[in-house]
Amino acid sequence: MNILITGGAGYIGSHTCIELLSSGHHIIVVDDLSNSNEMSLERVKELTGRDFIFEKIDIADKKKLEKIFMEQRIDAVIHFAGLKAVGESVAVPLRYYHNNITGSLVLFNLMEKYGVRNLVFSSSATVYGANNQMPLTEEMTLSATNPYGKTKLYIEEILRDLSAANSNWSIALLRYFNPVGAHSSGLIGEDPSGIPNNLIPYVTQVAIGKREYLSVFGSDYETKDGTGVRDYIHVVDLAKGHLKALEEVTRSKGIGAYNLGTGKGYSVLDIVRVFEKIIGRKIPYQLAERRPGDLAVSYADCSKAQIKLNWAAKKDLEEMCRDSWNWQVKNPEGYINQKVGIN
Repeated sequence: MNILITGGAGYIGSHTCIELLSSGHHIIVVDDLSNSNEMSLERVKELTGRDFIFEKIDIADKKKLEKIFMEQRIDAVIHFAGLKAVGESVAVPLRYYHNNITGSLVLFNLMEKYGVRNLVFSSSATVYGANNQMPLTEEMTLSATNPYGKTKLYIEEILRDLSAANSNWSIALLRYFNPVGAHSSGLIGEDPSGIPNNLIPYVTQVAIGKREYLSVFGSDYETKDGTGVRDYIHVVDLAKGHLKALEEVTRSKGIGAYNLGTGKGYSVLDIVRVFEKIIGRKIPYQLAERRPGDLAVSYADCSKAQIKLNWAAKKDLEEMCRDSWNWQVKNPEGYINQKVGIN
């Protein structure tokens, strides 16, 4: 199939490109590179030995995006494109609403116009809000506590309305938990700009000496060691989940939401201990106050994805951390000033 991937140069997008190409699909990638690097796509080509079309496009630019639909035969879309930092979304909400929602509306309108109605949407576990019991299931009440999460929730609602209005649409809403890890080659991985928003890139930067210590926000939660517990999933397992969702949307109609996680919760200090085992030395950390809005515990019930998509995460926490460390060691400055090529 010919798959359009929005935001395909990003962390999850680039890993999904590898899985799609390795499965024989053809891909067209659009990305404005606002929070990603084209080097990731060059490395995807190196790793797979396959070429593909890439266009630097903001999906809110209807004229440029429509040119892709006019020139390429597209069978399905995987929609990753969007701003994703929770803290930043609180500071600049209008930017998030415009980028994430307006861009999505432009994309969906073009899909409708050109008869492309198979869609896999990159949603988030943030749509479950703060008041549900664990484990989180797809049928639970949805809410969001920050503008980033609200954009995901609103787009899900838009897609439900679209599916109800036109039964020819087939849509998978993939609710990610906490993606971590990197490709086993160490050639593509998570490359945050500035101070990392996510735990594991922060840990690897402390481990490699870029940062002095890890701040652990909250040590008095009702968990086994007082620190927050999350459901971490290897990015390669997550990417493979998109292939399974793609298979589902091309053989059925309607809309469905699916949790993509491991169904297991690990604390911040669990992560620290695994990293210490991998690198053979202590990770310096300091306990700090809780951050407003942080949950004590969040983990998924992934049985629906296992039953409906025939998908389950396979990689354990040690492999997640080992691959994250391998990426960090091979790319201490991320993609900056890196040359393409496999050594």
